Amino acid sequence: MSNKIIEVQNIKVNIANINNNDYICISDFTKFKDGKSASDDVIRNWLRNRITLEFLGTWESIYNPNFNSVEFDGFRKEAGLHTFTLSVTEWCNKTNAIGIYSKRGKYGGTYAHKDIAFEFASSISPVFKLYLIKEFERLKTLENSNREWDVKRILTKNNYIIHIDAIKNYILPDNDYFKNKEWLKYAEEADILNVVLFNTTAKKWRELNPDLARNSNIRDYATINELTVLSNLESHNAELIKEGKAKEERFEILSEIAKHQLDILNNAEKIKLLGDKKNEE
Repeated sequence: MSNKIIEVQNIKVNIANINNNDYICISDFTKFKDGKSASDDVIRNWLRNRITLEFLGTWESIYNPNFNSVEFDGFRKEAGLHTFTLSVTEWCNKTNAIGIYSKRGKYGGTYAHKDIAFEFASSISPVFKLYLIKEFERLKTLENSNREWDVKRILTKNNYIIHIDAIKNYILPDNDYFKNKEWLKYAEEADILNVVLFNTTAKKWRELNPDLARNSNIRDYATINELTVLSNLESHNAELIKEGKAKEERFEILSEIAKHQLDILNNAEKIKLLGDKKNEE
């Protein structure tokens, strides 16, 4: 389990990821009440509310196949009575609930699935809830952006190794001169693919984009579709090298492959976008 922190109206809120689900520390929300009540008391008072229990029970019924609905019915009948009290631990132990739990130690507190956390935030402050949702969405946007970056790197990694191995074994002569100049051959082969896919060499791109070139390269700005094709081209080029094809012939073959594959991927993407737009309408 890993924790991340967002800041909501000057309050640090912890977020844990469990089985690819986000759980938000609702104990942190109670700091918004300026310390008038202990966090456990605020959460306990929220739990004893009938509307809260109805929401929690419905959520568990949808997402938790092991939810004990019999125990839940017992709590629901008592909810709202002056004598009724309920803690998070008791709720979890008796109903097998998974939407909310208490944690001790580092990053301790009461954590709730994001659906439940947003509901609890309403009881704290509608304004706080809105800012919480805004900061949470900002975090997820950032995570998705980083995930796309990781995907881009993974797409090119494996076939890059195959590509380099083919150049080493089939192009580079076994003598000291070429061993000392190996980087020239690698750069030339890489630029064949750059020209095929991006219509420019890495050097030319750096000259045209000096600011970007300080911390990145041409492939960092490629789309997912382009990098998918690039990964395929590296594999194809490795096979063509093994077959002894000249650079000029390989360039023509790879150009046709690149155009064909990009057209397929880009058209598929357009069709998906049109379908999504139609569904929204």
